[in-house]
Amino acid sequence: MNILWLQSAGCGGCTMSLLCAESPNVMELLDGAGLSFLWHPSLSVETGAEVRQMLEQIESGALTLDILCVEGSIVRGPNGTGRYHVLAGTGRAMLDWVQSLAPLAGHVVAVGTCATYGGITSAGENPADAVGVQYDGAHKGGALPADFRSRAGLPVINVAGCPTHPDWVTETLLLLAAGDLRQDALDGYGRPRFYADHLVHHACPKNEFYEYKASATQLSEIGCMMEHLGCVGTQAAGDCNIRSWNGEGSCTRAGYPCINCTAPEFEEPGHKFTETPKFAGIPIGLPSDMPKAWFMALASLSKAATPRRIEVNAKSDRITVPPSLKAPKS
Repeated sequence: MNILWLQSAGCGGCTMSLLCAESPNVMELLDGAGLSFLWHPSLSVETGAEVRQMLEQIESGALTLDILCVEGSIVRGPNGTGRYHVLAGTGRAMLDWVQSLAPLAGHVVAVGTCATYGGITSAGENPADAVGVQYDGAHKGGALPADFRSRAGLPVINVAGCPTHPDWVTETLLLLAAGDLRQDALDGYGRPRFYADHLVHHACPKNEFYEYKASATQLSEIGCMMEHLGCVGTQAAGDCNIRSWNGEGSCTRAGYPCINCTAPEFEEPGHKFTETPKFAGIPIGLPSDMPKAWFMALASLSKAATPRRIEVNAKSDRITVPPSLKAPKS
């Protein structure tokens, strides 16, 4: 199967992340699955007339396109023309190319939250009218219509993340190559469920602090960041703390709150990313599936039962009080 990768309005960070795939690296991994790039603007040697000819062959039907990957948001301005972003050397807007090529592709994969829902490039007043490939924020209907289906019958597959974990991209591509990614493998926002059915909270190293509501008040402290520092890992789709990044990292492991970057409209939470909005002292954004009354009762009991070790360590920048030693049997 072949892959055409287009980079639209964005930072290119998802390609940078993809190159961090390890054991094997991304090229060896894709090659082993029978996947190859027709063209990638950052990785391929072809340029200019060679690329134009390839695009023309796809449009004419002379060259079959198996997977179209789009990285970055699609710019529709000004006035729906897309002329704010022209694919260099072609004289045509990226919007035009995506709308032309997507129906010809066996599968369409949006890589990164800019491509899936608009992301950072759609924040603020959005003068460029940047949208996702099939979504405009949380609503269906972006560069492609809400009812779009690829040649294989699937909607756009939204590998959301800012940036995406390299494994989310490669695993999606491998599933497509094996013919094992179907409609029921996508969640309500079109994200592959192999990572979107998890929460960032799962396997977070701060979970012991969360259980006792032992909270950090500054980014340098190692306590739970939900209560005061804006962490929404209990609501955010992603297996970041299960598979980790670069073999060992994640946002919360590094001491920064989860900002829910796999979600539509994460870029405009209405407050600082490191601030937890509250009403009457209770965080507005509660963990998924938890009624407010239950959270208040649980938080009260947990705080009352917090061991000294956890209470002290939560306000420290490292382990101050180690776990107590178990008394030997007499």
